[in-house]
Amino acid sequence: MKTQEIQLDYTAYGSGYQLKIPMETEILIPKDDSVRLLSAICERIDYKELYAAYSEKGREGYSPRILFKILSYAYMRKIYSTREIERGCLENVKFMYLLEGRRAPDHNTVGRFRKERLRETMEGLFRQLVELLVEAGEIDLSTVFIDGTKIEAQANRYTFVWKKSVEKRQGKLLEKMVVEWPKIEERNELHKSCPSKIQTHHVKKLLKRLKRKGKEEGLVMVHGRGKRKPGLQRDIETVSDWLRRMKAYQKNLYICGERGSYSKTDTDATFMHVKEDHMKNGQLKPCYNVNVATASEYVIGSDLSADCTDTNTLIPFTKKLPLDRIQRIVADAGYESEENYSYFEGLPHTNAYIKPANHEQKKRKKYRTDPGRRENMAYDAEKDEYTCANGKHLKLEQVKSQKNKKGFSTETSVYRCEDCQGCPLKEKCIRKGTSKKPLEDRTKSLYVNKNFLRQREEMEQRITSEEGCILRVNRSIQAEGSFAMTKEDMQFRRFLTRGKYNVTVEWFLLCFAYNLLKLHHKAKTGLLGTHLIRPSLKLA
Repeated sequence: MKTQEIQLDYTAYGSGYQLKIPMETEILIPKDDSVRLLSAICERIDYKELYAAYSEKGREGYSPRILFKILSYAYMRKIYSTREIERGCLENVKFMYLLEGRRAPDHNTVGRFRKERLRETMEGLFRQLVELLVEAGEIDLSTVFIDGTKIEAQANRYTFVWKKSVEKRQGKLLEKMVVEWPKIEERNELHKSCPSKIQTHHVKKLLKRLKRKGKEEGLVMVHGRGKRKPGLQRDIETVSDWLRRMKAYQKNLYICGERGSYSKTDTDATFMHVKEDHMKNGQLKPCYNVNVATASEYVIGSDLSADCTDTNTLIPFTKKLPLDRIQRIVADAGYESEENYSYFEGLPHTNAYIKPANHEQKKRKKYRTDPGRRENMAYDAEKDEYTCANGKHLKLEQVKSQKNKKGFSTETSVYRCEDCQGCPLKEKCIRKGTSKKPLEDRTKSLYVNKNFLRQREEMEQRITSEEGCILRVNRSIQAEGSFAMTKEDMQFRRFLTRGKYNVTVEWFLLCFAYNLLKLHHKAKTGLLGTHLIRPSLKLA
């Protein structure tokens, strides 16, 4: 056959196969396949809000219900690229089953649906799935486990902006302007107007005055090699550069907000420490801090934050959970703080099981024999003083009160030793820290937050009880296990879209797929209706 005879319609060449029935693709799918479970669950979900995101005008497009099924099944199969989803709809019989006889959608259609239509509705669809599992008795909301992880953003790893660096450059520019501003006015015979605190509108006025003077003098701006610029033109360019830099610094600081950094290619992402170190030098990556709440091994809620610290994310995340139905919330040591303890003390029906940060350290011999630690000193409650290992008394000197950025106030009691001269334990007792004083001139000080110590002691008793040990084991299995499955089994280690709204849709799609996979696995292994794993060994 000559190459000129080849046609794009390959059916013209015929085939050696007899067309057979049945034509229905469903017959090719096993009865216990996960795609059947997905279709059945998705049929019970109300898509009213999703359909409301579409306009009534225009021609009829793909059914949002079908597109949502396709996306959910793709995430169950570790397929996240829209082009790969399109290929699956063309080649995979299970995707064809979900299409219900319709043509395969284009990858742009799938991408627009995920980015535009699911932005406001994805979290609501996920909540409906959770409620369906609660009604079926698969989820017990009385005990919830919380954990967090960092997931890399779809951003350049080297287009970073550091807040401290911007503030430093901004300060140097202001210092330079204070010196150069009067010189520019003197050279151009302008009246003095340099303010004590230079702001953007002051620089704009100076630039306008210089341009007005240039117009009056008939200044001709010259550019290029071999041409000498007039002094006035140089001053105009200098002030223009000041204005440009001031605007850039203000924009950078505005985007940073309370964060310490952001990425230029995804301004919602913050640079954080992650375990996957591509440079092998502890380099930071643009990431999102993802927190999940699990119950009965299912994800019941999630929250994405640009805050690097888990302690700041616990209270906003907890407020999104159905606290009226939750009796116990279990979290690890990364969420410990006085503010978080106080918040849970104010909840009438919910008890917190937060592991203290020093729980593991207290088991070590080095910790128990350290003479400089408060825990290893004798305390007299009547006199309100501590006694160190050398018999010296540390008496109360003052009580400091301070508030954090959220307005939460704390009180710290400062105890100081009466005399540390000649103490043989001084070198071990007093840590160097950031003080520039020599060791012989320093005295031992203790900073004690009595309310936080009380909360920590109560929490230590709670987590070391029999119930606390069982809950801690289950937190490791359920909360940390959800990240193990999403990162390792489902191979989701980096977001594909940019911006907090878009990555939130991606993550809730993944949680939706995770819950369906967990339900399918429990059904096949006969574990439906199980909630807590009770180990035979007790932990301390």
